[in-house]
Amino acid sequence: MSEIIDFFLHAENHLLWVVENYGPWIYALLFLIVFCETGLVVTPFLPGDSLLFAVGALAAQSYIDWQIVAPLLLAAAILGDTVNYAVGKWIGPKVFHYEDSRFFRKEYLYKAHAFYEKYGGRAIILARFVPIIRTFAPFVAGVGTMSYSKFFLYNVVGAVLWVGLFLGGGYFFGALPFVQKNMKVVILGIIIVSVLPIVWEYYKAKMEARRAEKGGSF
Repeated sequence: MSEIIDFFLHAENHLLWVVENYGPWIYALLFLIVFCETGLVVTPFLPGDSLLFAVGALAAQSYIDWQIVAPLLLAAAILGDTVNYAVGKWIGPKVFHYEDSRFFRKEYLYKAHAFYEKYGGRAIILARFVPIIRTFAPFVAGVGTMSYSKFFLYNVVGAVLWVGLFLGGGYFFGALPFVQKNMKVVILGIIIVSVLPIVWEYYKAKMEARRAEKGGSF
């Protein structure tokens, strides 16, 4: 766990070490990390926002080729969500196959479908900026049988915004002396801001549960 935290906080140092020791293999590593973080529901802990910012900063210092890494990570983000959606679509019908399942009901599939038909675009795009949710949103969209053409459009828009903002932010601000001297603080700030929506939703859920308990006590 400490190694994962260290990678989050010092991503630029680890990436620079890979560049210095393995050269072009850095591009394969970056593609793999972004693809797995967005495409596999078992790896939501991998770095996302902070990684993109660190990569942008290294690209601004010419350690990484911007013209290669930008389209590469965009492709990884789009492909990751596409694979995640496909897995959800393939597993979904099997999971909700039996009406009398102890843990699952077909009605959940229909509710998910209705939700994504109504809010799918906003959900898929905004999920790009929320860790963990970013990993599960395309899977749930697949389970909910959201049409692929609709999903793909939101997938591409979300990927362009996500990669563009964080990679571009690292590229344009990561080369500033102040940011370079305080990269750890900047990345920590990105991580904190990224998880705030999760903390807020957790807080709201706890408050609603407490209100429900108080309401049911009379």
